[in-house]
Amino acid sequence: MTDDRKALREKWLEQASILTEALPFMRRYAGHTFVIKYGGHAMGDDSLAASFARDVVLLKQVGINPVVVHGGGPQIGAMLERLKIKSEFIDGLRVTDRATVEIVEMVLSGQINKQIVASIGAAGGRALGLSGKDGGMITVRQLTRTTRDPDSNIEKVVDLGFVGDPDHVDTHVLNVLRNTDIIPVIAPLGTDASGQTFNINADTVAGAIAGALKATRMLLLTDVEGVLDKNKQLIPEMTVADAHRCREDGTLTGGMIPKVETCVQAVEAGAEGAVIIDGRVPHGILLEIFTEHGSGTIIRRG
Repeated sequence: MTDDRKALREKWLEQASILTEALPFMRRYAGHTFVIKYGGHAMGDDSLAASFARDVVLLKQVGINPVVVHGGGPQIGAMLERLKIKSEFIDGLRVTDRATVEIVEMVLSGQINKQIVASIGAAGGRALGLSGKDGGMITVRQLTRTTRDPDSNIEKVVDLGFVGDPDHVDTHVLNVLRNTDIIPVIAPLGTDASGQTFNINADTVAGAIAGALKATRMLLLTDVEGVLDKNKQLIPEMTVADAHRCREDGTLTGGMIPKVETCVQAVEAGAEGAVIIDGRVPHGILLEIFTEHGSGTIIRRG
């Protein structure tokens, strides 16, 4: 046997070993729902986008029920800049007036959503593009923020415009799709009682949907490895109590605070677990679901 042939055989054996390791997890999770929040660097990189689409199709093929929720902040910002519409942020949330919410909907539902649907189709799957407006899926309450004037120390309530927080998730449409070969891809929009469109943070939408569906996992794809301790080492697993303690002692900082809060809310609402994963790592979803060591940080009730 030639050296090249031996190298090929070793590669094939390695691939077979990977499949053997994955088999128990495929059997464990068949029929279970996984809500995946897709955004950040993973969505902006063509090779990672193609890899993500293949991974989601694989989940569906082995009997898992993936539900994809996507963001689109950078793309919205780029379109607003092109149209010379100024945008302001308060606590990381985009202040959204009537003109801005129209652009937000156009980019999220008309551009990004359909790109993801097409990518999944190119990978051999079937996807259906939706938003939280479809079928009355997400009803919102208007979101406000309280800020404190640094000079006078007086608190004031800031109107964020058409920015909402999920008040109710109707899972009917998702339940109908569950037993089909269709993968739902959801843009983070919703409506209030009057039918007005509201922009919603995509992480928050994913958490609300995961809780409402009692999902086995919510997978939150981010641009970091996971939750790090004070020595910058990955924390592979946390309970809800651990998460609260890490916030109080300063382990959680910056943008990680709302992400962990979203995971905690999803778990408290009914999801079995929520995982913060580095979306920049190819096949990070598969590493989390189909290997013993997992990927990122998982948060459970405890």
